[in-house]
Amino acid sequence: MKKLLTALAVLVTGAGAGTPAAAHPVRPDIDSVHVWNELALSAVRATRATDADAARLYAMLNVAVYDAVNGLRSGHTGRAPALIGGAGPHGADPQAAAAAAAHAVLAGADAARAATYDAQLAADLARLGAGTPVTRGATWGDHVGAAVLTARADDGSRPVETQPAGAGPGVFRADWPGVQYRNVRPFAVTDPARYVPGPPPGLTSSAYAQAFAEVEQLGNAAVDAPGLLATFQFWSLPAGSAQPPGEWLRIALTVAGQRHLALGDQARLTALLTMTLADTTIPTVATKYAYRHWRPTTAIREADTDGNPATPPDPAWTSRAGSAGGTPEYVSGHSAYSGAAATVLAGFFCTDRIAFTHTTDSAPGGVARGYPSFSAAATEAGRSRIYGGQHFAFSDQAAQSIGRAVARDVLATKLLRNTAPIHHGPCPAA
Repeated sequence: MKKLLTALAVLVTGAGAGTPAAAHPVRPDIDSVHVWNELALSAVRATRATDADAARLYAMLNVAVYDAVNGLRSGHTGRAPALIGGAGPHGADPQAAAAAAAHAVLAGADAARAATYDAQLAADLARLGAGTPVTRGATWGDHVGAAVLTARADDGSRPVETQPAGAGPGVFRADWPGVQYRNVRPFAVTDPARYVPGPPPGLTSSAYAQAFAEVEQLGNAAVDAPGLLATFQFWSLPAGSAQPPGEWLRIALTVAGQRHLALGDQARLTALLTMTLADTTIPTVATKYAYRHWRPTTAIREADTDGNPATPPDPAWTSRAGSAGGTPEYVSGHSAYSGAAATVLAGFFCTDRIAFTHTTDSAPGGVARGYPSFSAAATEAGRSRIYGGQHFAFSDQAAQSIGRAVARDVLATKLLRNTAPIHHGPCPAA
């Protein structure tokens, strides 16, 4: 990395390395937050990353960008660091710092595409122009990004652990890799275990029978319902997509762009969001691991074993999604991420009712959908799992509660102003 920065310094500074920042009052805005997050989204798609791995990568990148930019602010305008504290060099360019921090994370975490990241950083720094501020910013950002990688290297996300397949009524039937995330070190919350909910309704309960009947009808592939299928597909986000955390990151970037947020505010928004999404993974995986509840496909086909006379079996039943699902049913990961993201976005902007239009990676025909609020999108995303025959309604509801609780914790305790123990105003945007 040191060789790369040296080469970049020659490229962007030339003979004017000592030129003061005042000599360059006008410079292009490279929108580092958006550009480098798009590269992270592409990396997740290319590597077919899991939702948990994707959320971790997004958080590392945005924590590095935030800490690099925040470290260049003076004490009265700065905020608490996300992970890496300390003040950067005086007069350093914050856009250069943001780009170099993001580069360090992506090049370190995704070495197969390091050449792409090197080229993007070189282009970004060249566009920022000659001068010591750019060189200082790039050096500082690289330091912060490398420190984030080091800090997260032993966070428990590796090696991969697998929960073996279970057997019997109510139990998930397949091996499930990735369960190490139940114990991964959080980015922001102190005790993820406090957000693990109680068990799902008992198999012989009326609550279970009601949820069973709903998904048996709405999620049945034999029932022709193009609208339900389209909604499921819109939010399905399988391997090869940006994954559910990535779609909410894309929504945040869209709204931030529409509102022309400054670099510091963009960095804080995406750091808050991605830390929350990464930490939501922990109780979600822990809940799935603890209860290993069976998916609707198994539940409906083997309903004669559940002891509930109100749940008639259908051995030929097939989910609208066409598969049973690859993780235990309780709770819905899509729903947990959606509840978390909608809460962070509403908290940051001080209102839930911000209309936006979005096209997911799995949207049928690439057709966009419009939403009147963040919570409306989260509700639809959660319900889509029932329409696909992947989850019961109680798993959507419990998961949304997990996400909202984690988000409230992060908003109340992280990235606060240095001059007061709380945000200035009723929400983080103030």
